[in-house]
Amino acid sequence: MKVKALSRSTEGYSRETKNSIHKMPRNTDPSLHGFERAREYKRALNSAKLERMFAKPFVAGLSGHIDGIYTLGKNPWDLDSVLTGSGDGEVRLWSLSAQETAWRAPEAHRGIVKGVCYVPGGKTDRFLSVGTDRLAKVWSRAESAYMKDGVTPEPVATYQGKSAFSSVDHHRNRPMFATGASTVEIWDVNRSEPVSNLAWGADSINAVRMNQTEVNVLASCGTDRSIILYDLRTSSPLAKVVMTLSTNAIAWNPVEAFTFATASEDHNAYIFDMRRMDHASTVLKDHVSAVMDIDYAPTGQELVTGAYDRSVRLWDFSKGHSRDIYTTKRMQRVFCVAYTMDNNYVLSGSDDSNLRIWRARASERAGAKSQRERGAMEYADKLKDRYKYVPEVRKVLRQRNIPKGIKSAQRTKNLMLSSRKNKEENQRKHSKPGSMPRVPERNKPILGVTHK
Repeated sequence: MKVKALSRSTEGYSRETKNSIHKMPRNTDPSLHGFERAREYKRALNSAKLERMFAKPFVAGLSGHIDGIYTLGKNPWDLDSVLTGSGDGEVRLWSLSAQETAWRAPEAHRGIVKGVCYVPGGKTDRFLSVGTDRLAKVWSRAESAYMKDGVTPEPVATYQGKSAFSSVDHHRNRPMFATGASTVEIWDVNRSEPVSNLAWGADSINAVRMNQTEVNVLASCGTDRSIILYDLRTSSPLAKVVMTLSTNAIAWNPVEAFTFATASEDHNAYIFDMRRMDHASTVLKDHVSAVMDIDYAPTGQELVTGAYDRSVRLWDFSKGHSRDIYTTKRMQRVFCVAYTMDNNYVLSGSDDSNLRIWRARASERAGAKSQRERGAMEYADKLKDRYKYVPEVRKVLRQRNIPKGIKSAQRTKNLMLSSRKNKEENQRKHSKPGSMPRVPERNKPILGVTHK
């Protein structure tokens, strides 16, 4: 008679300490787990429901301005600081951790503050501001003296322009900055007059952005619906793209040197490759009103846009529809947005004079997480990614509480687009074959491209 004895080592089930997690032996043979897929699907569905249940993106609203916030600047060397400029000419420096004003210039400009940016380097706290009063001013918390009232600081330096400024951006490693007015002007910080003027047919400039990776390239957009690229080494234009409607803002990808995104008046945002400007590489279409500002995440994989429809949307750079939308009942038209440098938060400034802080991932938990919590969250994310095409899971993941005004405008816009599409199809059916070729969506907004 043959006897089989079962034995196991104590190391397989005993804990090292009394605080350790109990070890659970598992047999991974698929024949013993006939309902594994059903259990995983149920877990994925529950994870999707929990994600939407605990999605609370709004962090805080910072108040202090008495007019709308029209421009915003972040410090690449300091996660805690952010600059804002309002319609009453005030410039404020905020501390995000303390959620309060750290410094303010009540009468920085006579008129609207159109642009703010930091002076790069990390060794100085200087920053620039421009306004409709044709002045560009350099400020510093440490170097600025105060007037007799002890509240109003004095600028470190002031530059006089010939027309109202609309935008400003500083070079990454040179003592020079660019401003947008009737033309693009390049300034040396040590001179009172611009060292060069760049123009190629624009009536006035809406935005100017320097490439922080390919530092000799500058992009501008104007009211004549053009997007122009300049070479700073030769002070000459490189390429010009004419769109169907004007562009309000430009943002360069911090990782890919030749990629930039634009915010357009036609309710869409576009991503371009400067080496092939005859078409947009991606069209971001979900807004129902003009897109006022756009910014890249530090990773270069995501974008944030703010629009006239009172909403903030987050995007994956490779997908044409937003992954999330942020709104509040009191938030008015959004004029400026930005990602924080740690990629965890999004900032927005709107016409209701508030600076709002949002989570970049709405359901992400704040604070430190244990190893067990991180493992559970990673497992839930893998399950949601695996079952995201199942109708029930997809429906839960896509569910958003959208205001009635945006929903109504979206229905009207969809009706208009479908009617336009049907009209084109009817014209194509009754036209000579080949006389009306189909135009890709990436080419429709582009009227022409010119290279120097």
